[in-house]
Amino acid sequence: MQCSLSRQQAVDIAMSMFDTAFFKALQEPARIAILRRLLLIGRADIALIAQGLPQERSVISRHLRVLEEAGILKATKEGRHRYFEVNGQVVLRQLQAMTSQVALVMHDCCPG
Repeated sequence: MQCSLSRQQAVDIAMSMFDTAFFKALQEPARIAILRRLLLIGRADIALIAQGLPQERSVISRHLRVLEEAGILKATKEGRHRYFEVNGQVVLRQLQAMTSQVALVMHDCCPG
């Protein structure tokens, strides 16, 4: 199969996938811990999410905002409380898009 992209173009495309709000949000260990917590407990408010995490609630709140802005979490407001949950459809679409992009450039940037 003949290469349709230069190696530089293929690498640029592959690397651009990591330069998104979605992947930047996942580069922080505290946010990974929050995501893990939500995957384990399901829909929860900040008080429940914060249980067992070493960060102050204000720090957790900032991390939740980053995860929400990246589309990884969705939040609903009920009275004075905000409840967070993993936005499974968005996470799945992002990962599928990345897999599709990598498959398109794989032969150009990472042969063998």
